[in-house]
Amino acid sequence: MRIEEPVGAGLTRVWQVDEVIVDTKTEFQHLVIGRTAQGVSLFCDNERQSTDFSQLVYHEALMVPAFLLAAQVDRVLIVGSSEGVASQMAVEAGATVVDHVDIDTEAVKLCAEHLPYGYTLSELAAAEKGDGPIRVMYADGFEYIRTSSEKYDIVVVDLPDEQDDHDAQQNRLYGAEFLQMCKRLLTPGGVVAYQGGCPTLWRNATLVKCWRRFEEVFPAPVYFGSDEHEWAFFFGTSAEVPVSTMVSRLASSKYTPKTIDARTLEGSTVPPISLR
Repeated sequence: MRIEEPVGAGLTRVWQVDEVIVDTKTEFQHLVIGRTAQGVSLFCDNERQSTDFSQLVYHEALMVPAFLLAAQVDRVLIVGSSEGVASQMAVEAGATVVDHVDIDTEAVKLCAEHLPYGYTLSELAAAEKGDGPIRVMYADGFEYIRTSSEKYDIVVVDLPDEQDDHDAQQNRLYGAEFLQMCKRLLTPGGVVAYQGGCPTLWRNATLVKCWRRFEEVFPAPVYFGSDEHEWAFFFGTSAEVPVSTMVSRLASSKYTPKTIDARTLEGSTVPPISLR
């Protein structure tokens, strides 16, 4: 199988899938899990979501800055992120409650069954029962956040990229209204964390739009661009947290990252000029 993934106006890249493990249409998306040159890989609607080779770099870029920015890491909400890696990292960082909300039941179960990272089937079964710190709920993330009265130290939104050219269902979870709702659920010193988009010049339109919304909603948004992946991540806070504070907190963090160190924090938190 060959998967053509759009990466910009008039541009695609082609993935060679040597072994197709799953090829199905769930209620919400076309999902493929297969073996590529980067190991077992997950594709949703022809977009690479994660691979065994690079998923750790991606998930640490999403989660580690949030751990270092938050006043505490005890209660975490994760919307999307079907693989379950983000939930596991939150527990390792000290969270005692991790609410994982995903709209696509079938996708979460297939990831647990076939991906070599994230939830195992037994871990997912326990999380579905709320047996442990992780509580998996199959629900619309927009409606969960709109109606929830829970409070969280970190709210993570990890979805496929916002789409410019059609009305993708995830687009409503990128708007300023939704960001405001996420902000409402934060404890004092809490953080909203987002997959923000790609900073590459020829595919950064959604990144710029998302950053402008963060600037609108949060007084001190923080940028983290992964040099070893192609994505950038945004963090909304109510008060500025200097990079030096993030560096000092890294040394005492319960979660020890494998792909981020102090020098990474110093360099990767400078937004590209297109955002500045």
